[in-house]
Amino acid sequence: MEHRLARDQPATYRIQVQGQLGQNWVDYLGGLVISVSGEPDKAVTTLSGKVLDPAALFGILNSLYDMGYPLLCVEYLPQL
Repeated sequence: MEHRLARDQPATYRIQVQGQLGQNWVDYLGGLVISVSGEPDKAVTTLSGKVLDPAALFGILNSLYDMGYPLLCVEYLPQL
């Protein structure tokens, strides 16, 4: 069965950026789980969790851009 996204429904995403983002940004980024991998000079931060709607996703991506974190990946994770 195909899962369809709705414009007004939450969805789960995994977002990866280049660099090390601290845990102090959890609340600012909508409560997404933050995990960092790699050496400090080659770190990749992964944000994952439920996002309220597409507008909230764009807000998160815009915040990451404004903070200077290069975007590596945005992945929708369907609920099974």
